[in-house]
Amino acid sequence: MKVLLVGLSVLMIILMGCKTDKSPTSVLEDPDPNGEEELLKAFRDSEEPGVVKVMSRNVYIGTNVGELLNAPSIELIPLAVAAGWSNVLQSNFSERAEALVTEIEKTLPHLIGLQEMSKFYIQSPGDFLNGNQVPATEIALDFIEILEAALATRGLDYRVVKAVENADIELPMINVQGDDILLDDIRIKDHDVILARNDVVTSNEVAVTYDARLIIDDSLGIFIPRGYVACNAQIGQISLLFANTHLESVDSIALRLSQVNQLLDAFANESLPVVLVGDFNSPATFGASYLQVLSEGYADVWIDNPLTYNSDGNTYGHKSDLRNESPNLFTRIDYIFAGPQGDPEIGEGFVLGDEVRDKTANGLWPSDHAGVVSKLTYVVP
Repeated sequence: MKVLLVGLSVLMIILMGCKTDKSPTSVLEDPDPNGEEELLKAFRDSEEPGVVKVMSRNVYIGTNVGELLNAPSIELIPLAVAAGWSNVLQSNFSERAEALVTEIEKTLPHLIGLQEMSKFYIQSPGDFLNGNQVPATEIALDFIEILEAALATRGLDYRVVKAVENADIELPMINVQGDDILLDDIRIKDHDVILARNDVVTSNEVAVTYDARLIIDDSLGIFIPRGYVACNAQIGQISLLFANTHLESVDSIALRLSQVNQLLDAFANESLPVVLVGDFNSPATFGASYLQVLSEGYADVWIDNPLTYNSDGNTYGHKSDLRNESPNLFTRIDYIFAGPQGDPEIGEGFVLGDEVRDKTANGLWPSDHAGVVSKLTYVVP
């Protein structure tokens, strides 16, 4: 039973991420009060020498952990897991992927950092309660595959450069099939991914797991790893280093600082311009990890964004079922940081997935996060 409880704790933390339904009341906005769609067209067409367009996007696993947290007993955990899996399915990543691809189509970034790109596996019948001797391997849902297919359908030529595997956890789940009640196992693998546009040449791809990790049960050796994925990228005549990460979401400032310091140390002596993107789970402009990045000479690109109609740039807060009527974003934790190397000119930036017009046809927000995309211009050698 201890292993089951610990496993549930791990799954809850994976699913929780930085999630909360605490959000301010907001009102429906004008369909396009700031002429953003025209600005996005100009951004999309910005392809001058030296221009580099980058995006960070947490895509959201698709469920609220409340049903898991509220399981009244260990025996009901498989039911709670089944409810969580049902929420994942109802959040409909295939539909949301189309909205995410629309964001990419509107901006055509050269490089994209994606977080919470998940793969789900099912084993039926499961063997978790018999020692989980064989891990689930039948793919039930693959976010990467779905997004790649959606991109290809739109004629958008992007490729996965590299992925870092974070948590990998399996738990039992009730599965009702007609008159039959099965006890299956469901397994989730969490990834952070770099996508590159077809005209970007990449090399020296690395996926690194942080030394500091959230320990769930030391005696059983159960923990949640996180890491970063990085590559060198050649965009026209500009060479740079691009890295994507998702720092720990559990409220441990020390743990996040340890992770972000390892990330910063990895590129401390880098001669190429460095761009860091990701979900840092550290709020602007006072979070400890956020301030640590700035202390190393990085610029928070949003601060210098020349557009003024969205000064807050909030990126997190849509409700867990993604059906809040109007935007509920109330904090900024998703970033693009430009390193001091190359001293780029910081151009306009946009929050994506924060307008009612960004919702899917069936009323889903693309994610519980918004995305952020920005333009950097480097001096052509």
